[in-house]
Amino acid sequence: MKLLKTFSLSVLGLMGTAAMAQEFSSDIQIRPRYEYTNGFGTLLTPATSHTSFVGQRTRINLNYGDTKLKVKVALQNVRTWGNVNTLGNMSTDKNGVALYEGWAQYSFTEQWSTKIGRQMIAYDNQRIIGGLDWANQGRSFDAALIKYKGEKSLLDLGFALNADSEAKVAPSAPFTTDFKDMQYAWYHTSIKKLGVSLLALNLGREYQKSPSEIENSYSQTFGTYMNYMGKKLAFDFSFYGQTGKIGANKVSAYEAAANLGYAFAPKFKATLGYEFLSGKDQTATSTMVKSFNPVFGTNHAFNGFMDYFYVGNHANSVGLQDVSLKLDFPIQKVNLSVAPHLFYTANELAATDDKYLGTEIDLTAVYKATKDITLVAGYSQMFASDAMVALKGVTGLKDTTNNWAYLMVNINPQIFSVKK
Repeated sequence: MKLLKTFSLSVLGLMGTAAMAQEFSSDIQIRPRYEYTNGFGTLLTPATSHTSFVGQRTRINLNYGDTKLKVKVALQNVRTWGNVNTLGNMSTDKNGVALYEGWAQYSFTEQWSTKIGRQMIAYDNQRIIGGLDWANQGRSFDAALIKYKGEKSLLDLGFALNADSEAKVAPSAPFTTDFKDMQYAWYHTSIKKLGVSLLALNLGREYQKSPSEIENSYSQTFGTYMNYMGKKLAFDFSFYGQTGKIGANKVSAYEAAANLGYAFAPKFKATLGYEFLSGKDQTATSTMVKSFNPVFGTNHAFNGFMDYFYVGNHANSVGLQDVSLKLDFPIQKVNLSVAPHLFYTANELAATDDKYLGTEIDLTAVYKATKDITLVAGYSQMFASDAMVALKGVTGLKDTTNNWAYLMVNINPQIFSVKK
């Protein structure tokens, strides 16, 4: 601990003497998670079986701030228990230590600032742009932001440009990782207890237009998110449209969602929700992309925790309707939630006229053991229909038990905080 503190104070000294430091702090996160998967993400088939494993995130955050400058460096290792042998041979460690965040934010005035570098970006309910904290690796962007912070309003303008390397000649193959370039504007304001956000996102992707020509195609996502939080009543609504092109194909898609919550008692809340994500008939012959894409959303938080939809799957498909009811209540010191989801397709399947895909039930328990230690446990089960079997395109057994369980320990102590 003494060595780490000495190292951290040395880093602080290297940050320059132009302004007296106000604060330098550091915290560590150790987050192992056991998972039992038995039909997670898709239906079990006669040829597949359950599995179990432990994944772990180890992350250290270093933070510096003065009146003008804020700097953050976050390093992490993500591993599965057992993927490195017990001798700890670094040559067999496939993950190593990676940079999760490395950014600097400078304030020109009290209202205007810029933030540059590798950073986690998340807005509103994270349906379109989110940090994906559930995944051990998380999500972060190489980006530059111009930020405005007023008394009741916020504005972020974001810019990103990606490349495979610092090559001095143009590559012969398209850049296919996430996107080539991105620009967005996010605005948020508060009207008493009502929050209103507007988002416009332009995303450029390269594609092989011809054997000798690489071209950019641009798609746009734009819309609004609103939320109201009262003493008993809570409400949120979102609507997003998508247009432009993906490759040579035109895009026309949309998403709409609403959630209504009511606290029947100080410790009991119920939330009724509905989400519609547009899709395309499986028999359609048009090349137009009509299936909504949540882009960089934290998709695990939506449409059931078993990740049957929009988590590395269900892209360019028949869309989705999700009817949900979430009940939140504590028992002793454990916060519990029960959330059933009824899933339907938004468009037609080729093999059946039935749109009902199935029902998933998610149970979650959260217990804060100490100030720095939180335990989270969950159990989910999917009750699939014949339409789900047809959708997933597998010889799945809908009557087979498809379930998932996990136990996660989040240990997140602050090591120190130094002020000068």
